[in-house]
This record gives sequence, C-alpha cells and structure tokens, in this order.
Amino acid sequence: MAAFAPSWYSQIMVSFPAKAHSADSDLAAPATSVRRDTRGEKRRRRIYKSLHDCIISKGYVKTTLADIAEGAGMTASHLLYYFNGKEAILEQYFANVAVRFLERIEGFAQHPAEQQVQMLADFWFKGETSTRLEIGFMLECFGNAVNDDILRITKADFDSRCKAHLANIFAAAPRLLLADARDSAEIAYSMMIGLRSAVYFDDDISLERAHTLFTETVNRMSGFSA
Repeated sequence: MAAFAPSWYSQIMVSFPAKAHSADSDLAAPATSVRRDTRGEKRRRRIYKSLHDCIISKGYVKTTLADIAEGAGMTASHLLYYFNGKEAILEQYFANVAVRFLERIEGFAQHPAEQQVQMLADFWFKGETSTRLEIGFMLECFGNAVNDDILRITKADFDSRCKAHLANIFAAAPRLLLADARDSAEIAYSMMIGLRSAVYFDDDISLERAHTLFTETVNRMSGFSA
C-alpha cells in the first residue's frame, strides 16, 4: 500500500495535538489558562497556514509580516506576540514539519528493506507533498536555509537522519553496487532531492517518471532487482 504523504501544512495540524485534561488537572489549573493555551495553539496553526499559503502564492522573499498576519486573521502587532518575525515562523514551521516527516520515514524501518524502498518512493513522489506547489514550498525552505543558521541546522539534521535510514536499507541489501552502504545512501538521497527539484523546473519529467527512476535505481544499487 502506498505511504500517503500529507501536505506540509497538514503536518503542522498534528504537531500541536489537543491537550487532554483529566478532572484533576482541570481543577489544578484555572480555566482561563486552559482556554488561553488552546487559543494560542489554534492561532499558531493559522499563522503557519498563512505563511505556507503566502510562500506558495508569492514566495518567501516577497511575503511580508503584514501578509502573514492578514492571512491569519490578526494584526501584525498581534502576530508578534507569538513570533518575533517571519523568519521565526518559518524556522519553527520547518522544524515541526521535519519532525513529522522523520517520524513517518523512520517508521518504515519495521518493514523489510526492499519494501522500504517502495514506501520511500511513494512518500516522496506521491501524495499531497508532491504537487508542484508543495515541491516549490520545499525548495523555498531549502533555499532560505543557506543564510539562516537555525534552518540550516534543522535541514542538516533532517538530511543526516534520512541518509542514515537509507544506509540501513542498503546495509540489509543482498548485494551493493557500491562497496559502502553510506556512500550508496548519499547517492540515493541526492537523487531523491534532485528528482523532486527536476519535477519542479523540468516539464519533461513527471512525478510518475521520477518515482520510477528512484525506485528502479535504488533497487539496482541494492541488488533487490535483477
């Protein structure tokens, strides 16, 4: 079964789960504080969604704090109560999405290595995160990581853990095209990122074709196919 990949924003919707309060905890904390926490979570979700939509619509550079605030249904000064600028919003948003994506990817490890190849291909090249707009959003995040230390650290950790997962797949392979599983993982991850970028910029390659190229190449690199 294909691994369904939700949109970037829908990942944030599960990053702030509703708090479950027991009767004791409700009595221990004033009702106003419980309502305030819940309201703050909802407003942060709206801010994340607004940032996401603005970036897809006009790009990160052209998006202003006022644009994000308007999309979230609040004033810019109110938004600053939750974040100290649009950079902070993107940093936290990207960190939350990275955590959710890694949970999905690392969860594949319970399956046989050959099946994980298919699951990874489905995750990255099928589903809502693989539309042209969502790939563009990903590229915007990666581009901003060049000059944003927090984004760069988050992305470096994300890359490292994805490569580690791929290395474990290659380590379990019957035979390797390359001698080292880590080298194989480096190439496979670069191919995955490159193919997603190619789908965005090159009209001659489709998501379906990218999915096939990734799956067939990784299978041949690992000896899972003849």
